[in-house]
Amino acid sequence: MDVEDHLEVLQELQHDLIALANSQLLNVERLWHNLEANIDAFRRLLDKPARREPSRLKVVSGTIEIDGEPCIINDEFQDGALQLAEALQLDELESARLLLLGSQVASSYLDRPPVQCGVFHFHKTRDTLLQCLRLVLKQSQALECEEESRAVLLELVTLVLETKDGPARNGSLFVRKCIQEMTGCEIWLQTIMDRVQRSVILGQPQDPVFAEMMEFQMGSLHSQHESLATIITLLIKGGYTADADFYHAIEHMRTIDRWGEMTLHYVPILTSLTSQYGSSEGSANLRESRAINSRIMEGRDSQVWALPNLQAAMTAWWLAEYSGWYFDQPTGSPLQGVDLEAEAQNRSEGFFRALRDGALQCTLSIISQCQPNDWYNPEKMGLTRSLLGDGPVPSFESATMTTEFQELIMEQFENFTTAFITNMPDTLRRFKTEEDDQRRRILSGVQANLQNGTAEDNGHLERFLLIMSYAYENRPDAAEVFWADPESNLYGFLQWASRRQSTPCISAFCEFFRAISTGQECSIAAQRFLLDESIVSSSRHRRSISLSWTQIFEELDFYASRIRDNSNAALPSNPTGGAKPRNVDIEEPESPVMLECYVRLIGHLCRQNQEIRLWILSHPTFRIIDTLFALSVSTMPARVRACVYTVIHAILIEKDLDLGYYVWTALDHWASSAYPQSLQTLSGFRPVKIPNPAAAGEEFTFETVASSYEEANAFMSMLHALVSPSSNTARLNDGLQFPEQLGSSYRMPGIDPYVDLALGKVFVDLVPFLGDPPKTRLLSLNVLNFIMECLTSFNEDLIIIANNSKISIEESIRSSSLTSYTRLHPFNRIMEWLFNDRLVTVLFALTHQNSHDVSRSPSGSPLLVALQRSIELMSQVMRRQSTYLDIVRPFIKVNTTGRGQSVVNPSLASFEDSVSTNLRIIVDLALYSGSGHPDLACASLALLKQLCTSRKLNTLRTTYLGSKIAENRLVSILLQHEDLETIRRALAEALTFDEPELDLGPFAESYSVKLSILDFLDETLSSSPEKPNVAHILLGFDCVGNSLVVKDNGLSAQGFALFHNVLQLVTGYPDSVEDSMLSWSLSLKRKGLQILRTLWNSILTSAHTLTQLRDKNFLPAMWLPQSVINQGTRWSGVSVRDGDIMLNEDSFEALDGFLSQRGLLLELASTELRLLNIEEASQRKLGIMSMFLGFLSIQDNDEPRITIFDLLDFLEIDVTDNPMRPEIRLLSNFSPDISIELASDGSILAYNISFMEELLELQRNNLLRNGRIADPTAEADFNAEAQDILIYFSRENRYKHLTRTRLTTLVSWIDLATLMIETNDVDTAARLAFTLQALQTLSPKLELYASQDRQEAVIIAKFAQMLLARLDIMNPTDLTNGGPLNGSRTRMLNNGSQSNNLFLPNSEKRRAGDIASDRLFQLFRISLRAIQNPESKEILREALYNICFRYLAFDDNDTDVTINRSQSMRALTAEGGMLIDIVSDDGYSGEGTCRIAALMLLDALTELSFVEKSTYIVEALIRTNYLVVLVESIKHIPQELRETAPGDIPSLIDYYETKFSLLLTISQSRLGATQVMNAGLFSSVRLSGLFATDFDLGLDIDNPQATQKYYQLLLDLLRIVVAVVMSRGPQNEQTISHAQGFLTEYRPLMVAIFKRQANIGGLQSSLADTNRFLVDLAELFVALISLSGFLEYEEEKDAQRSQQGGFI
Repeated sequence: MDVEDHLEVLQELQHDLIALANSQLLNVERLWHNLEANIDAFRRLLDKPARREPSRLKVVSGTIEIDGEPCIINDEFQDGALQLAEALQLDELESARLLLLGSQVASSYLDRPPVQCGVFHFHKTRDTLLQCLRLVLKQSQALECEEESRAVLLELVTLVLETKDGPARNGSLFVRKCIQEMTGCEIWLQTIMDRVQRSVILGQPQDPVFAEMMEFQMGSLHSQHESLATIITLLIKGGYTADADFYHAIEHMRTIDRWGEMTLHYVPILTSLTSQYGSSEGSANLRESRAINSRIMEGRDSQVWALPNLQAAMTAWWLAEYSGWYFDQPTGSPLQGVDLEAEAQNRSEGFFRALRDGALQCTLSIISQCQPNDWYNPEKMGLTRSLLGDGPVPSFESATMTTEFQELIMEQFENFTTAFITNMPDTLRRFKTEEDDQRRRILSGVQANLQNGTAEDNGHLERFLLIMSYAYENRPDAAEVFWADPESNLYGFLQWASRRQSTPCISAFCEFFRAISTGQECSIAAQRFLLDESIVSSSRHRRSISLSWTQIFEELDFYASRIRDNSNAALPSNPTGGAKPRNVDIEEPESPVMLECYVRLIGHLCRQNQEIRLWILSHPTFRIIDTLFALSVSTMPARVRACVYTVIHAILIEKDLDLGYYVWTALDHWASSAYPQSLQTLSGFRPVKIPNPAAAGEEFTFETVASSYEEANAFMSMLHALVSPSSNTARLNDGLQFPEQLGSSYRMPGIDPYVDLALGKVFVDLVPFLGDPPKTRLLSLNVLNFIMECLTSFNEDLIIIANNSKISIEESIRSSSLTSYTRLHPFNRIMEWLFNDRLVTVLFALTHQNSHDVSRSPSGSPLLVALQRSIELMSQVMRRQSTYLDIVRPFIKVNTTGRGQSVVNPSLASFEDSVSTNLRIIVDLALYSGSGHPDLACASLALLKQLCTSRKLNTLRTTYLGSKIAENRLVSILLQHEDLETIRRALAEALTFDEPELDLGPFAESYSVKLSILDFLDETLSSSPEKPNVAHILLGFDCVGNSLVVKDNGLSAQGFALFHNVLQLVTGYPDSVEDSMLSWSLSLKRKGLQILRTLWNSILTSAHTLTQLRDKNFLPAMWLPQSVINQGTRWSGVSVRDGDIMLNEDSFEALDGFLSQRGLLLELASTELRLLNIEEASQRKLGIMSMFLGFLSIQDNDEPRITIFDLLDFLEIDVTDNPMRPEIRLLSNFSPDISIELASDGSILAYNISFMEELLELQRNNLLRNGRIADPTAEADFNAEAQDILIYFSRENRYKHLTRTRLTTLVSWIDLATLMIETNDVDTAARLAFTLQALQTLSPKLELYASQDRQEAVIIAKFAQMLLARLDIMNPTDLTNGGPLNGSRTRMLNNGSQSNNLFLPNSEKRRAGDIASDRLFQLFRISLRAIQNPESKEILREALYNICFRYLAFDDNDTDVTINRSQSMRALTAEGGMLIDIVSDDGYSGEGTCRIAALMLLDALTELSFVEKSTYIVEALIRTNYLVVLVESIKHIPQELRETAPGDIPSLIDYYETKFSLLLTISQSRLGATQVMNAGLFSSVRLSGLFATDFDLGLDIDNPQATQKYYQLLLDLLRIVVAVVMSRGPQNEQTISHAQGFLTEYRPLMVAIFKRQANIGGLQSSLADTNRFLVDLAELFVALISLSGFLEYEEEKDAQRSQQGGFI
C-alpha cells in the first residue's frame, strides 16, 4: 500500500517560496493552496507523539492500521518499527507508518535500509517544514516582495500564530514553543553524541549504517535548531512577541553552560530582543524598557550566567539600544524628576564593566566565526587574533551555519553598531581618548601596566571597528548607509574615526573601510572620501590627521625609501601626530600590520572599480608598481610581501597590454635584483664572484616566494593575472602577455622560469607538504588557475590558418612572428610539466577527495572550486594534448635551441598513460557526478566522457585475480569498487524528473546536471555501442566478459536504475508550455531518445531495452501525446510566420529538437513493428498498427487520435533557404572555406563560427596595419560587414542542420510506413487504403519539393516508387472487402485530412479502381512536370523515371488498376518536347542507373505512343538525333567492355539490355524500323564485331557466366535485326538485301549456334539459361532466314556460280 508523503508537498511548497523570493514564481495558485493546506502543520511545528505501551503492543500483535487501512506486518517489519521508534522516540504506530513510507521512498535515499530511510525522511520532513515557515516569515517582512503576496503571507502568519481571531499572547506562546523545541533539539543532539562517544569508549566496532544515521541526525538537528532560531528572530522582528518573552529568554540563557554552534544560534534572538525592546523605535514603551534595563543591570551580580562573557556582550548590545531613549530627551517625557546625568553615568560605567568582562571580545569572536572561513584570510585573521588577546573568548568547534543565518546575524550586528554610534557617541570618544593617552604614556616610557579605571584595557575602538568590518563585509547594500548622507551620524563617525589614528587603530579602520567600500557605488564614495584634503595636518610629519590617499602614499613611500636606503627597518611616525620623542628608538609592533592594511585597502579599492585603478596608475608623484616591489624585499615580513602581490593582482584587473608589459618588466627586474649582498661574501674571506648575479637573484627570489604559503599563494594569484589576456588582445589571443625579450639580458627570453616556479617549486615541492587542507586547496587553486590560463590563451588556430590560408599571419598578429609566439608562449612549458610524473601525482591527489566531504561542502567552498578546477584542467589537457604533441612540440624542437632542463617523463607518451596508472579517477569522477553540486557534476561528467571515449584507455583486460570480470579496464575498476551502487543511485536520483524545476526551466541547477548526464551517456554509448563500457554500467547493467547482464536483485531489476529514469525523463518532460515549444526541454528529450536508440540498436542491449520499453508502454506513452504542428506553431515564442527562425538560436534549437525527437520516435516504432513481425505476435502487431492509424485497439470506436499521417506535419513547416550573401567591401577577399569542418554530430559539413571570428579578427588587424581602417567610420563599416558575415554563415549552419534533421525524420517516417505495408499480411484492404492515402498525402509534397530541387523530393519519389511496386500485387477492389481492420481504417481515412472517400459499398468495386487510377495519374503528371525542372538532379530524375515507368506498366499487371492511355498520352504531349530531350540526354550521358531508368521510360513511352497510334515519341527521338546515337553506340560495345572495370560489367550489361529493348520497341513500327535502318544498324553491328566469332574455332572466354552474357547480347541485337526486317516487310528490297548480307557474313556463327543447339559434338552448355539463349538465337536465325528468303538467295547464288565457273 502507498502512504501519503507529506514531504513531497513541503518540498514543492519550499520550491515555490524560494521562487517567490527570487521573483520567479509561475504557479501562484499552487503556492497559496499548499500554504493553506499546511497551516496546521506549521502550528504543530515539531510536535511528535511519544512512545506508548499500547502502540508497542499493537505493533507486536502483527495487525495495525495505517491511514485507516488494516495492515498485517511480519516480524521483520515489527522489529524495524520498534527500532525506528527507539531511534526517534516516536510512537510505535507512527513509526510503523514511517517505516512503510521509508520503504516506499527508498530510492530517494539511494536504497538504504528502511529504518535508515525512515530516520532520514523524518528529519528531512521536520527540516523542510521549518524552512518553509522561515521563508513565509521572511517574505512577509520583505519590503521588496509584492504587496499582494506580502498581505497574503502576513495573514497566513496570523493564522499560524492564531492571533487573527485569538489573543495576541498566542504569538508569545508560539515563540516559547519554538524555544522549547530548540531545547529539545539540544537534548536530542546530546543524547546522540553521548551514544556515539559511549560506543567509542567501549571499543565497539563502527557500523557504517549506524555511523551514517547518527551523523545525519546530528546535522539535521543542527539545521532544525538554526531554523527555529531564525523563526524566533523573525517573529520578534515582526512584533509578534511581548516583553515577557525577553525575560523568558534571559532565564533560558542563564542555563546554557558551554559554547557551541547551538549557543551561537541564540545570538540573533538576543540581539533582536534588545532592538525590539531596548530601542526607542521598537515595540516597547519607555517604562517597559526601563524595567528590562533594571532586570539586566541587577542580574549582572545576582543572576550570573554560566557564560559570563555572553552576558557581558548581551549587556553591551542592550545598552547600545537602550541609550537611545535618553540621547534626545523629548519635552513632556514621563521621566520628569529623574537624575538623567546619574543614569547616564551608570549606563556608561555599566558599558565599560561589560567591556572589562569581555563584551567586545565575545562579540568579535562570534561575528568572526560567523563569516565563512573556508577562504583563508590570514591578514584579517591575524588582526582579529591580536585584538582578541589571551582572555577568555568563545570558541566553536565547527560553525557550519547557512548563508541565510549568517546574513541574519550580520543584520543584527549592523543594528548594534549603528545604535552604538548613534546613541553612545561619548563612549566612543572615551575609547579614543583613553587609548591615545595610554599609547602616549607607553611611548613616553611610563609603566605599561596602569591601574586607573579602564586605561589598562585598550583596544576597544579597534575591536569595535573590526566588528563593523565583519558586519558590513560583502554587504554593499547595507554599507551604502554610510555614504548616503554626509550629515548622518554614520558619516560623521567615519570622519571622526579616520582622524588622529594610532598605528593599531589605522589597521582596524582600514579593515572597516574596506568592508564599507565594496561595490561600484560604495568604492567611488570611498575614493571621494580619501581624496578629501580639507583637513590636513599642519605638522611636518609624514602622517596627516585624517586617513587619505596622501597619508597612505606617504606612509608607503616612507617605508620604501628606508628600504632603498638599505635600512633594516623603517621607523614609524608618532601615532598622535605630534613630534617624535627624541632618543626613543622603538618600532611599533603593529607597523607591519598597518602596512598590510594600507596595502590591502589599496588592493580592495582597485579590485572594486576601474576608475580607481586608472587614477592610482596615473598618479603624478606616486609610482605604485615601483613602490610595491620596493616593499617586497626579503627582509620584509612574508605577509607584507603577500599583500603587495595581491595589490598588483588587483591593479591588473582589466589590464591593457602596455600595463601588463610594464608590470612584467618591473617584476623581472625586481626578481633578478634580489640576490642579497651578504650572500656574496663569505665570512672571513674575500667576496665570491657570482657568474650571473641576475640569474642567482631570480633563483633566490623564487626560493623565497616558495618558502611560505601566504607569499606563494599571493604570488601565484599575481602570476595568474599577468598571464590573463589583456583587454585589447582577449578576442584573438594572438600575442604574448609579456615582452618578447623579457629576461634576455641574463637568460633565455620568456617566462619559463616563472612557469617552473609555479609548477615545480610551488605545486610539486610545496603543495603536498603544507599539511593544512584549506591552505593546500587555496594554493592549488591559484596554481591551477595559472595553468588553465596558460593553456586556454594559446591559439593553435593561428598555426592552422598560417598553413591553410592566404592570410599573411606575420602581418596580422600582434606578436613579431608566429615562430616567436609559438616558441615563447607558456603553453609549451606547461604541457611539458603536465607530462611530468611528479606533477601528475600531485594533480591526481587533488582530484581524489572524500566523496562525503565533497557532498557536505557548501557551494563555492575552496574544496569544491579547487576540485572542479583540477578536473577542468585534466579535461583541457585531454583536449589540447594533440595540439602539443603533433604541432607545437615538433615545431619547438626544430626552431629552438638552448631550452631549459626538460621535465618530461619519457614514459608518458600521452595523458592517457597517466590516467592508466591512476584509474581510481574513474570512480572519483562518477562519485562527484552525483555529489549534488551542479558545476562540479558537469565538469566531472565532461572529463569522464573524454576518458570513457578514449580508445587508448578502453583497452582489453582478461582477468582480475583469476576470474574474468570485464574486457574493459575502465569497466573493471568500476565494477570492483564498493561504491558502485552508491554511484548508480546518485546518478539516478540526479536524473529524476522533478516537476517544480520546470518553472525555472534551463536556469534550474538540476537541468545542467541532467543535460550533462545524458550527454555523457549518449557519447559514451555511441563510441562503442557493441562493447561494454562505463555508460552501460552506470545505466544499471553488469558485465561478464564481453557481455552485459541484469542482476535479479539489482537496481535495474527493481526498476530504479538510471536507465529507468531516462525513460521517465523522456516521457515526463513536456514539449511545450503555453503553446510554445521549449528548446531546453526538447533538447533533454532528444538526448534521452538518442541514448535509448543506441541501446535498442545494439546487439548487447537490444533485447533488454526493447523488453523494458514494452513493459513500460513507452511507445504509446510517446506516440499518443504527440502534437500536430503547423506554420503557426511557436518555437521558443517565435513562429515561422513571425519571421526567419533561423536567426533565433532558441527557436532553431526548439524546431530541430522537435524534429529529432519525432524521427527517433518513428524509428522506435519501426523497430518495435519489425520485432513483432519476427516474433509473429500478430495480435500485438495489429494493436500497435491500430495506434499508428489513430485507434487504441481494434475494437476502438472513438474518434480517431493521432495517426501516422498526422506525424507528417513537419513537412508543413517551410523554412526557406539562405538569403543572398551580404554585400561586403572591406572583406571582399574573405574566404570562409578554411572554417568548414565536420559538425559535432558528424552529420554535415558546417562552418566553425568561432574559427571564422578569428579569421575576421585577423583581417581586421591586417586592414588596420595597411591603413584601410583609419577612422571610426571605416571601423563601423568593418564591424557591420563582419557581423553580417557571421549572421549569414550561422544561419547557413542552422539551415543545413535543420535540413539534415528534417530528411532523417522523413526517412524514419517512410521506413515506418513501408513496414506497415509490408508487415500487414492479413488485411489487404487496409494495406491498399494505406498505400493510396500515402500517395495522396505525399504527391503534393513531391510536386512542391521537386520544383524547388529539395532533397525531400528524392526521398518521397523513391517511396512513391516503392508504393507503386506494392500496388502491383494488390487489388483495389479489396478496399470494399471485409477484414479485421477494415472498419477502423475506413473511419480513419474518412475522418482524415483528405477529402476523397476511398471506401465505397461492395456494389461499386469498379469505382474504387477508378479512384486508385486517378491517384496514380496525378502522381504520373506531377512526375512528368518535375522531370523538366532545370534545377533537378539526376538522382531525383531517376526516381521520377521509375515512377512514370511503373505507372505506364500497370496495364501489364493482373490488377483492377487501369490507366487511361489516351489521358496519359495527352498529358505526355502537353508537356512538350523538352521532356523527351531531358530523358534522352539522361539515357545517353546519365550516370549509373539513371540512364537505365531513362531508357526504360523511353521504352514505355514509345510503347504507349504505338498503342495510341502516335508517332510522337519516335519523331521526338529523330528530332533530337538520339536514335542515331543509340544505333551508333552498338559498334562501341566491345571497346566499352574492355575499358570497364570487372565490377561494373553487370551494370553495363543492364544498360545494353535496356538500350536494346528501346531499339526493339522502336523497330516494331514501320517508321521506327525505317529510322533504325537508316541510322546504320547493320553497319554498327558489323563494326562491333560481336557476330564475327567462329564458335567452331572456340570462344576466348573461360567464364561460363561471361559466355552467357555474350549470348544475351547476340540475342538482343538479333531481335532488333529481325524486328527491323519484319517491320519493313518482304517488299523492302534494301532491307532484305541487308539481311541476306548479314546472314552471309555471319554464316559461321549461325551454323555454330545451330550445332550447339542440336548438341552436335557435345558442345551444349551445362547452364540452362545458356541453352535457352542458344534456342532463342537459333529460332531468330531461322526467322531471319525465312523473312529474308536467304535459302532462295543462297540457291540463286549457287546457281550463278555454277553457270559462271562450274563446280569448283
